[in-house]
Amino acid sequence: MVSEKLQKARDFEGKYIPYVPASKRPAFHVTGGIGWINDPNGFSVYKGEYHLFFQYHPYSTKWGPMHWGHVKTRDFVRWAFLPVAMAPDEPYDHAGCFSGSAVEMPDGRQLLMYTGVQQVRQEDGVLRDIQTQCIAIGDGINYEKCPENPVLTEKDLPEGGSKYDFRDPKVWLDEDGSYYAVVGNRCSDDSGTILLYRSEDGIHWTYITMLDASYNEYGKMWECPDFFPLDGKQVLLTSPQEMTPVGLEFHPGFGTICLIGSYDKEHCAFLRERVQAVDYGIDFYAPQTLATPDGRRVMTAWMQNWSTANCQPSGIHCFGEMILPRELTLRDGRLIQNPVRELERYRGRRVSFRDVLVSDETNLQGVRGRILDLTVTIRPAGKSGYRWFRFNIAKDGEHFTTVRYKPETSKIRVDRTRCGFPYDIVHVREFLVRPRDGELKIRAIMDRHSVELFFNDGEQAATFLLYTPEQADAISFEADGAVLMDVEKYDLLLGAEPEGGAQK
Repeated sequence: MVSEKLQKARDFEGKYIPYVPASKRPAFHVTGGIGWINDPNGFSVYKGEYHLFFQYHPYSTKWGPMHWGHVKTRDFVRWAFLPVAMAPDEPYDHAGCFSGSAVEMPDGRQLLMYTGVQQVRQEDGVLRDIQTQCIAIGDGINYEKCPENPVLTEKDLPEGGSKYDFRDPKVWLDEDGSYYAVVGNRCSDDSGTILLYRSEDGIHWTYITMLDASYNEYGKMWECPDFFPLDGKQVLLTSPQEMTPVGLEFHPGFGTICLIGSYDKEHCAFLRERVQAVDYGIDFYAPQTLATPDGRRVMTAWMQNWSTANCQPSGIHCFGEMILPRELTLRDGRLIQNPVRELERYRGRRVSFRDVLVSDETNLQGVRGRILDLTVTIRPAGKSGYRWFRFNIAKDGEHFTTVRYKPETSKIRVDRTRCGFPYDIVHVREFLVRPRDGELKIRAIMDRHSVELFFNDGEQAATFLLYTPEQADAISFEADGAVLMDVEKYDLLLGAEPEGGAQK
């Protein structure tokens, strides 16, 4: 049954989303259409289609009582709106339906597992969020919350676990027929940990073990976990709060980390072998993955960060978007990310140059735009080499964003200070890359107000929002020294409407 609060949200978005012109939204990145979105939820396959839910407050562009927005796709590029899936309409989730996940059940229904939040006044008089895990089951449009909710409470925490920071379950149905879920928690040392639970029916759950923990080394609370096999290893993704910087690998604030290791499935024991950042940009958080029917592991994430989320341009109708989904693999022990291959179906006119000598500022005919797929490959021209190479995107006489590379230090610097953002926030990121035989390959996927950068065929990725006026579409190249450059550029054609609804 659709509650009054859920119907109100559905009516609201149905009335106001059509008033937001498609040109005011990204061409191929998911948004809510109206209002605010943050973490991706329930990224899953259901009845042969890819579903994505998200933290959603339709009534304003600010964070508010969390609903679950809902879209679906067949190709990760064109998305159809679906009605709001959940609203905070029960006593155990009246303060918000926080993040969670989804899985198709053997009987054909879809199970949503999420964090329900209650605000409870404590003995000291302070009003605090109490977080529990809850279940809703439905048909891809409508979902009924289980009478047994909440299905996991503070009673199901290990000793020292926090009932205030217990959230973001990621559920999957294992080959043995059991359901498993990883949940983020804060433990007795006041830092993050990931807990593992098991269920035979998806409703009644048992605590199994702690898979891994921060031990105050990688931030505090570990949010939005994901746990999956990949290329013979096991991967644990999580988003720590209050990260402290570690060289150029981890930046301070809200981070995302990838723990790669081995997993003893019989004893549910994860052994960490490697830790790396997931994304080296500014605007990336709360990644979540799914397994496609053709065997790929595909990831999405919120293209934003909490440190800048309150600094919004004026006049917007929707705030927040997701990254272009990425295919994940492992190479040389590292997590590799590349844009989903389906994007190539939308490539339009191709412009290509080889062995362009770059020293002074260089512009190439046909290389410009804001909705495009651009690959730049650079190498030294001669024995003297070069001190730095850079290219500017989203450029006009006033605005630009710069991607600079220094071969001596193998350091990338991305600077969006002149991207049109109206607030004094973080605009610069620096990180290390690994050139191959002196050559560096950079792929840039641009969509109106964002750029996603991929280095050396996905060895590293970096995501940035840009607020440059869309008319600023020039691209230029420059070097201190002499660089030979190859350029391949495609316009991306996203004008067609997807089946089943308006484009996201």
